Amino acid sequence: MSGQLPLQGGQMYRTAHWVVEHCVGPLGLGTLVVKPQRHVLHVADLSEEEATELGPLLRRSSYVASQLVDADQVYNCLWSHAGGRPVHVHYVIQPVTAEQVERAGTAGPDIQVAMFGAGDQPSEVEIEQVAARARSLFTAEP
Repeated sequence: MSGQLPLQGGQMYRTAHWVVEHCVGPLGLGTLVVKPQRHVLHVADLSEEEATELGPLLRRSSYVASQLVDADQVYNCLWSHAGGRPVHVHYVIQPVTAEQVERAGTAGPDIQVAMFGAGDQPSEVEIEQVAARARSLFTAEP
């Protein structure tokens, strides 16, 4: 056993230095993860090439996420801890709907806490469908 979860939806997009995948866990359908291909603990450690690709990729990933669900806002946040230690830089691109805000009774960072507390996760079928749509959106002209 590798200790890793299966990657539902697979890889959706790849640049020379970054990979986009569907988020594993309860942050909602269409939530994407943008992570460097190489192991990086801190944003300050990104190479010039990685940093140059990052801004446009976050923008494009935010657009794609906004098209996957009826999002009122798309959050972009950096996560890099596990067990209280930096492990690997990755950006969570989370489309947030009015229904999610209403159900959680909150927004912003607190909605993520509420979603983890609730533990609801999209089905594998839903993720596969969203991943296929995301792939076509990423490869379409911006």
